[in-house]
Amino acid sequence: MSAQPFKLKYAPHFGMFKESAGEDLVDQLKFAADQGFPAWEDNGMGKRDVAVQEKVACELQRLKMEMGVFVATATFEHVTFAGNDHAQREKVLADMQAAVETGRRVNAKWCTVVPGLYDLKLAWGYQTANCIDLLRRCCDIVEKSGLVMVLEPLNRLTNHPRVFIAESPETYALCKAVNHPCCKILFDIYHQQITEGNLIPNIDGCWSEIGYFQVGDNPGRKEPTTGEINYRNVFKHIHAKGWQGIVGMEHGNSRQGKDGERAVIDAYRASDD
Repeated sequence: MSAQPFKLKYAPHFGMFKESAGEDLVDQLKFAADQGFPAWEDNGMGKRDVAVQEKVACELQRLKMEMGVFVATATFEHVTFAGNDHAQREKVLADMQAAVETGRRVNAKWCTVVPGLYDLKLAWGYQTANCIDLLRRCCDIVEKSGLVMVLEPLNRLTNHPRVFIAESPETYALCKAVNHPCCKILFDIYHQQITEGNLIPNIDGCWSEIGYFQVGDNPGRKEPTTGEINYRNVFKHIHAKGWQGIVGMEHGNSRQGKDGERAVIDAYRASDD
């Protein structure tokens, strides 16, 4: 018998419950569904074999679970969206073509886009214009499929130095400039706590452009209740605003083994107010 549903659509990922459910991907989906989780995300879905993608999609449909994000294009080594390198920009477009196919196979609505690094030798305004232009070209690719790109600002202080977008207001400005329903924000609460804090006001400021949330406490990037973020209040706030989308659990477990996995589940129960 499945547990009581959560108020928000929290989405675990493969490996989070492998001690309790085993290594088999389908068994992990079943375990999560039994705990009341209504959604799932998998950053690496695009790199999985087609047969695996189809198997996962079939089980998600059977369990009535919603597919969350997978990564469509991302790099932490190259200037892509912000630069003028033709080959890098063409690779992004090829990534988006592949993402359309992945999204179709796994019934995904959202895909993560990380717009690469900033260019040390190019004025910021030119980089912004380059990014807007390439995002619009990406929208042309994904729009017919119904896939929505969610741009993820990442923190530069702890995890990802030199990423082009780090702040939620600048990501909001990019989405407004692109002005397309297929280009939205992935508001990762862990990253934004490190970058700027002021979480609830920034969520309110970006609300019209947010397409997806992800979660991780800080410091440590583990489950809610293990760090400084008052997730009970944050979740309560976005629920009160009528959030119907997914909240991805993009973090590690603070403790190992089955007890640690149970602690993750308990943390979401405690925070789901």
